[in-house]
Amino acid sequence: MAAYPINKGINRPVEFKGLKSQYLFIFAGGLLAVFVLFAIMYIIGINQWICIGFVLVAASLLVFGTFKMNEKYGTHGLMKWTARLNHPRYIINRKAIIHLFDHKTKRIRYEK
Repeated sequence: MAAYPINKGINRPVEFKGLKSQYLFIFAGGLLAVFVLFAIMYIIGINQWICIGFVLVAASLLVFGTFKMNEKYGTHGLMKWTARLNHPRYIINRKAIIHLFDHKTKRIRYEK
């Protein structure tokens, strides 16, 4: 039986065969989903060669995509990318331009 060491130093993310942190979960979950899809397709009665071809293409895309994201975004980059999607691209200010540059302080007058 082969032994695969998972080396994690102090304050370092888990790394396995070059994949870091959340990409391990994406990779494992994706392979599990591809396997479940293969089983469903085979049980339904689709030709086994079509099922095998689908699994090979889907698994290849998953492996390529996961390693590409790992290389591009790094350990926490994918979380930063998803957080950036929640920020507005620009802020809309509906005040008139004259009011943007008005620095006079308004005083409240108390009437008796």
